[in-house]
Amino acid sequence: MTDANASTPRELRPDTWRFCPLCGAPVERRVVAHDGREYPVCSGCGHVCYLHPKIVAVTIPVRDGRVLLARRAIEPAHGLWTFPGGYVDWGESVSHAARREMREEVGLDLEPEGLVGIYSYEEAPVVIVAYHVTIPNGLEAKADVHEVSETGYFARHEIPWDQLAFRSTREALEDWFRRPGV
Repeated sequence: MTDANASTPRELRPDTWRFCPLCGAPVERRVVAHDGREYPVCSGCGHVCYLHPKIVAVTIPVRDGRVLLARRAIEPAHGLWTFPGGYVDWGESVSHAARREMREEVGLDLEPEGLVGIYSYEEAPVVIVAYHVTIPNGLEAKADVHEVSETGYFARHEIPWDQLAFRSTREALEDWFRRPGV
């Protein structure tokens, strides 16, 4: 979202909330918990405006020891490599979202087999959940023209480490390659 009077985009963070999402009254910062942390609190109805991180589900698709990566065709990180993945929708399980995102972005409809890792960072409003998926021979990935410009299979020594989209991409790849038998 961009403020018409500002030249930089505004972020939705707890410290940027000005009005209650329930009644529209102004919010004020107040300590509301025993831990001493401040939160936006509605001056009208008293609603505490908690803002929780979004969950991102990704898959690490692998065939014959080579990882399938997708080059992003959208921001953020346009043109860089990552895994198929995206936000978990309300009422959707994380593993279902991982499968849906893989189907939407690279045309593969496969069940996630196991958890690789969970990644979160203080500076980012997301929690990334990474699953492993085995791609059987005969199935081919195809890039979604809207979100993914191309796909490629990479052995460990071929991965474009300096062109990875996100810190979580690098860390999940490192975790994947540390697994026994990989």
